[in-house]
Amino acid sequence: MIEVIATLLRWSQLASNMILVGSCVFLAIAGSFNTPWVDRMVRLLPWLAGVLLLGLMGILVTTTAQATGVDENAWRPESWLGLVQNTRMGHIWAGRMVCALIVFGIVLYVRYAPGARWRYVMCATAAALTLAVGSLASHSAADEFSVIAILPYTLHIILASVWFGALPAFLLVVLTATRQPAQIEAAYPGNPSGSLQRTHAQFQPEETLQSGVLALKRFSLMAMPVMLAIIATGVIITDRMVDTSYAALVSTQYGWLLNAKLALLALVLMIAARARSTWLPLFAQGQELAAAGAQSLRKWVRIEFVLALVIVLLATIVANTVPAKHALIQSWPYSFRFSIDATWDDPSVVIRAWSGLALLVLAGGAIVSGRLRHWSKMRRIGIPAILVIAAMVTALPPLAIEAYPETYRKTPVPFDTISIANGAALFAEDCVACHGPQGKGNGILAKTFAKPPVDMLTEPHTAKHTAGDFFHWLTYGIPGTGMPLFADKLAEEDRWDVVNYLHAMSRGYQARLMSPQVKPNQPQPSMGPPNFSYFAHDGSSGTLKDFREQKTVLLVLFSWPQSQARLEQLRQAHESLSGSNTQILAVPMNDPDPQEIAAIMASLPFPVVTQGATEIMRSYALFRRTLGHPDLLGEGSVPEHMEFLVDRYGYLRARWIPEADGAGWTDLDSLQQQLAQLNREKEILPPPGDHVH
Repeated sequence: MIEVIATLLRWSQLASNMILVGSCVFLAIAGSFNTPWVDRMVRLLPWLAGVLLLGLMGILVTTTAQATGVDENAWRPESWLGLVQNTRMGHIWAGRMVCALIVFGIVLYVRYAPGARWRYVMCATAAALTLAVGSLASHSAADEFSVIAILPYTLHIILASVWFGALPAFLLVVLTATRQPAQIEAAYPGNPSGSLQRTHAQFQPEETLQSGVLALKRFSLMAMPVMLAIIATGVIITDRMVDTSYAALVSTQYGWLLNAKLALLALVLMIAARARSTWLPLFAQGQELAAAGAQSLRKWVRIEFVLALVIVLLATIVANTVPAKHALIQSWPYSFRFSIDATWDDPSVVIRAWSGLALLVLAGGAIVSGRLRHWSKMRRIGIPAILVIAAMVTALPPLAIEAYPETYRKTPVPFDTISIANGAALFAEDCVACHGPQGKGNGILAKTFAKPPVDMLTEPHTAKHTAGDFFHWLTYGIPGTGMPLFADKLAEEDRWDVVNYLHAMSRGYQARLMSPQVKPNQPQPSMGPPNFSYFAHDGSSGTLKDFREQKTVLLVLFSWPQSQARLEQLRQAHESLSGSNTQILAVPMNDPDPQEIAAIMASLPFPVVTQGATEIMRSYALFRRTLGHPDLLGEGSVPEHMEFLVDRYGYLRARWIPEADGAGWTDLDSLQQQLAQLNREKEILPPPGDHVH
């Protein structure tokens, strides 16, 4: 019950705050200060400010009860004070309350001393500041507390207030502009505020109408760019809250609430477009025609306002719902999904997709043509609708592929070397007979199947399907292909380990395009290296991720004694490389003589991994292939020495294998150039995720 009350309180304070912003903006741009609707709007402002204050108090009460888990704390001032003093949520609430009190004071000033445009601007600014402080508690701020993260949300809510909050003033203009003097005097008796130079009854209907039309025209000119900005900032926010999990839009509570908002917004935009193109011009064409225009405007703007209130309610609920990118899709409810990656190689899919897009363009052209040529209502609606349906029927079915309940499950096992090494061992034990030692589909049993196993190494099969797809196939098998189920043989975590290994194998094959040369400003999304934990000979420990935002990592996989000369070179160059903001991590690939390796490690100024080396070697050996040495046959051969550059944002950017690349980074000047390039680069992509998708 308290959740429902809390939602209604948040909704009431948000709606009142938004109406305060929009109404004051409308009053400021209208430029008419001696009309009845202005006086009525001004008298409404203190009530809105009061609702804002009461709503904020109610939020403090309900939040205290929810945060402490004790309903009785809702009535204990000491609990309120504790929340305000000791939590970030409480600090933000206090800031909003201070701003709301300032708004209340300004509103009272405007109420009893109206008439100057700057007063309305001041009131709108203070109310907008209240919204801006509230945005510090948004999902965007929770994910990243920075100006870049919060600004789109702040602009979105303020711009939405300019549109939504102006609707009550819009309605008042329409309601009063066409009334007769006697009606106006009856509706607004006297002149209590002193804001009008004449009594309401002295206003002529034509004068009242023209002042209202002027106000609406000014607002209409501003409304279109404001709405476009609302949509633009909304797209940015949605993209951040959804991230790459767009499937969550149709399978999570956050997604369905967002879809409901968009559906209502579409209706609102249709009403607004009709009002702008038809009813408002009619409203401006004299008293007789204005009556007809006003009747339509009154009806539809009321509907628009009600829809807007519902949109604000949905926005309030969305703000307290787990974002789509954090929501767990435990079971995908549909038997299909749309995927360009998995279908675009088929020429017929490309043709049908472009044909569908062409039909959509024609539908847009039909809408414009219908308006310009004044088609009948049936033709204006029917022809574009038929074209849109034809576009969907043409383009969407070819893009659909089979999906499973696990398709969009997030992997519970991180993409790290321990998981990959375990997955490699399981793959060698259970999958090599059919899929081959390197996953090319050339195992000794492959020829016994009517349809050979797919090539998961050189073909982009792994990239075309989700991690959940592979988990489903490992769990239940693939009927009619010979692929058995492993649910009764492998534990769930083991199956996810195999999935991680398949992704590491695919990424390793893509790494054949790498060289000792860094491609400037071109990190590849698929080149997120496996994370690992390590303990080193010098007592240091950590993970690869620990160096993000701090240092470039030169990961050296060496063999002893073959790499002795290179390790000595790195020892001598350690000081200069450290000056290039670089951390060297050395990982032994073989089992050297303990006494010999102990002697060399004692002289090395950088960490040599002693625990975790085996898993690191097995995982990074998958990144051994080059264009000149594809290594596709048999079990493969691992080079004796490999080095990798991982930039400070977590991406694998360059690789040197002496057997394939020659002298490479033995030229320290060349290595320093690559490090300098990475040090110059700014963040281009967000850091790679901890899990495969």
